[in-house]
Amino acid sequence: MATLINATIPACELALSEAFTSLPNLEIEAEQLIKGGENTVMPLLWVRGVEPDDFEAACESDPTVDELELLTAFDDELLYRMQWFDQVSLLFQMLTNAKACLLDAFGKNGTWSLRLMYPSREHLSETKMFCSEHELSFSIEAIQELEGEPSGRYGLTTKQYRALVTAVNAGFFDVPREVTLREVATEMEISHQALSECLRRGTHALVENTVLIGPAESHP
Repeated sequence: MATLINATIPACELALSEAFTSLPNLEIEAEQLIKGGENTVMPLLWVRGVEPDDFEAACESDPTVDELELLTAFDDELLYRMQWFDQVSLLFQMLTNAKACLLDAFGKNGTWSLRLMYPSREHLSETKMFCSEHELSFSIEAIQELEGEPSGRYGLTTKQYRALVTAVNAGFFDVPREVTLREVATEMEISHQALSECLRRGTHALVENTVLIGPAESHP
């Protein structure tokens, strides 16, 4: 059975440790991580909380950064293409060995928060063994088994998933709204209050597990 985990690893064992140390407000969200050569990774990263000049100066002295290119700049975030090397290759070796898929990566305060999917618990055990052998401080924060329902991929309960899907299909989230909350509740044969609570909690879980990367407290 597929297994979804949230885990953390210190930046000193992955990438950009010195950048996080010199820039305490730095936040980084991976848009994409691509394996390059044997010992390189070419990521696209959203960078927040710093000015471009400060971030680029910090990267110049960071031993994990080989190349850096600013692609897009907005008021509150920057999109960079980089080239990492050195110990970064260990992460991809770990994922390859366990047939895992890296879904999300978020860095702050010298720590990377990762969201990973494994084909099974047995494959996750291979990661634990790999980390032990290579002395990696890989800490698992949460484990979730994906049991058939697509809700599991997004941190939703089955009731929350069905409530959101029913509301969307009925036009509750359309502008202008096609149906009222009470009409959706009637269709689902539950109370208006129960549906309201289900939609609120489901929306919170959906955003937290798809839009927000990393610890919830990182996103005021």
